[in-house]
Amino acid sequence: MENIQSWEGGVLRVSVPMGLPLRQVNSYLLPDQDGRVTVIDPGPHTLAAELAWQGVLEAMNITWTQVRDIVVTHHHPDHYGLAGWMQSRSGARVWMTERAHAEAGLAWGDEAILNEALPVFFRRHGMPEEWITGIREHLEGFLPEVTPQPEVTYINAAEPFVMGSRKWQPIITGGHAPGHVSFYHGGSGQILCGDAVLPQISPNVGLQPGSDPQPLLTFLQGLQELRSLRVELAFPGHREPFPGFTARADSLLRHHEERLDATAALLAGGPLSGFAVCEGLFRSRIATAHQMRFAMSEALAHLAELVRRGRAAETEAGSGLLFSAVLE
Repeated sequence: MENIQSWEGGVLRVSVPMGLPLRQVNSYLLPDQDGRVTVIDPGPHTLAAELAWQGVLEAMNITWTQVRDIVVTHHHPDHYGLAGWMQSRSGARVWMTERAHAEAGLAWGDEAILNEALPVFFRRHGMPEEWITGIREHLEGFLPEVTPQPEVTYINAAEPFVMGSRKWQPIITGGHAPGHVSFYHGGSGQILCGDAVLPQISPNVGLQPGSDPQPLLTFLQGLQELRSLRVELAFPGHREPFPGFTARADSLLRHHEERLDATAALLAGGPLSGFAVCEGLFRSRIATAHQMRFAMSEALAHLAELVRRGRAAETEAGSGLLFSAVLE
């Protein structure tokens, strides 16, 4: 099949369809010696993704009962969403970190708060009501893509995790998604890195209510840890598997330092709301509620890091908040 590619070490990449702008997510299959498989990041729960997986299993002559484990690197719908559906057919355990599972509950669990809290949060940071309405509708649209939700077993990062008859070291980082787990195989220099490091595109790093209060700091710390590994080939959540992992991590570190400087430069002209900063950074690239949610969260993450570094200050202004430069 065109959407299955084989890589060194028996890693199979499955291209699973998803919506714009990315169009596809990389899932991975790791076959065991006994003919069973581990699935990593099955994709969003859509009819197109269901059909893609049914075609993959038929092409590989694999039954649902041969799915040993389902592993989720992080809680975003394009990685986590199909896990419950796949578990209902295979009976396989679904593995993710405890923190990632908590974030899924924050977004879509029985006591989820994100759909209500995020619009309120954005309003406090100056977002106009016409965007608020669209973002609320956008968030509610994800629920079918994560239903049914799975029963989850937690990954212990202190212990090697066996997939495809090999032992992989879990490495938990954050920033893009709290509790994000990558899997590193030192013998081959391969890493299954989810969205922690992506080629060509920068993983979104966003500030959200009830989650990590310093997501950019967490992301930068994670990149420093990941770049120290001897990686020969990285298998990302989107785009093509790639060499040059350390150089890519360094490029992302530079990118965010440059964006911090650009954010600080905007504040040099006087106090601004988070929304005004978002427009200053991303205005020409925002056309949809999806893009606005990512852009606003990312702008606020950079502002939070500037405040932490003492380069900016956050102050109450009526019913909202403003950021101002701190003179050195």
